[in-house]
Amino acid sequence: MAGNSQRRGAIRKGSSKKGATVGSGGQRRRGLEGKGPTPKAAERPHHKAHRVAKAVAKRDGSARQTGRPAGGRRSKASSEIVAGRNSVVEALRADIPVTTMYVAGRIDADDRVREALKTATERGIAILETPRGELDRLTDGAVHQGLALQVPPYEYAHPSDLVDPEAPGIPLVVALDGITDPRNLGAIIRSVAAFGGHGVVVPERRSAGMTASAWKTSAGAAARVPVALAPNLTRALEEYRKAGFFILGLDMDGEVELPELQLATEPLVIVVGSEGKGLSRLVSETCDQIVSIPMSSAVESLNAGIATGVTLYEIARQRAR
Repeated sequence: MAGNSQRRGAIRKGSSKKGATVGSGGQRRRGLEGKGPTPKAAERPHHKAHRVAKAVAKRDGSARQTGRPAGGRRSKASSEIVAGRNSVVEALRADIPVTTMYVAGRIDADDRVREALKTATERGIAILETPRGELDRLTDGAVHQGLALQVPPYEYAHPSDLVDPEAPGIPLVVALDGITDPRNLGAIIRSVAAFGGHGVVVPERRSAGMTASAWKTSAGAAARVPVALAPNLTRALEEYRKAGFFILGLDMDGEVELPELQLATEPLVIVVGSEGKGLSRLVSETCDQIVSIPMSSAVESLNAGIATGVTLYEIARQRAR
């Protein structure tokens, strides 16, 4: 046969009659029918929006399981790993929030390991037996001694959350300006709890955050005193002033000595600077008054945590009087 007769499919099989084959009408009609509206991007398995939606759903599910609000306050840091037997035991004794305890397989158990396992079991903390290689990776090569804890990110409050007209006592908030040692933060939280304060504000940048070290130093006070995260500390202080607070800065060159303070019975925000640099210029200009703590000439300055404790004690004393 001439032409393309040798090509597969070139010869019509069956009837040579042109037109649709028998029974094909229904198939053609179904082929012409619409398939409905185009699915949303989030419903298409291979679309980026679908993957994002799945990730959000997974996050919200985890939040419900852990009892933490989905999409809650901004967190300054991701989850933290506490490594080493002594550190793990101390963290558990301080009631630091923990999601998981990692234990190396075939660990040589001593009193610390037994106490950690007992405490974790009593608190309902998940205990995972983990290969040592995986523990090395989780702890970034730290000396873990076969034991580590995962501390969840802290859920910070908003600075405006600390303005509560129904809170008992005269409003008292402590704001930190350039405090980078988490142990100082923990000590300040402890003093705020001891002297009737209502919360602590930390700036988002160049400041200590609520790490396991801060939790431990607070000696349990971090569970009762909210810590708020301010994207801009100066703006947060201005908002407090609009809400009726007086802003007092602590500085060794203050114009008013602490025993002579006349504003102790007013709603206050006490701003504490770093031991080395003190208050930043913008924060200092935002303060209504700069207060100093009188000291002997043998001491140049006080640790930020100690200075805060002394100031809060004097304010509490004057308020009680």
